[in-house]
Amino acid sequence: MESSRVIIHARFANDGSVREIGECPSGISPQDWFNALSRHSANGYEALSGGRGIFRLAPAAIEQAKAAVLSPAT
Repeated sequence: MESSRVIIHARFANDGSVREIGECPSGISPQDWFNALSRHSANGYEALSGGRGIFRLAPAAIEQAKAAVLSPAT
């Protein structure tokens, strides 16, 4: 049986910065959210054509990334 995965779609600007990304927490820039997902995904990212890409992640990995990006730095 396959474990459930969430697909998060990202769109990039011509300069390579992230313009839009799904599941982005309020108050966090799309680029910071992309960076957090990248740090918390073990090979879960797939580049697509046309300046797009997707993350295929377990819900727990998304929650870990949200906790990391929303918690204050200590």
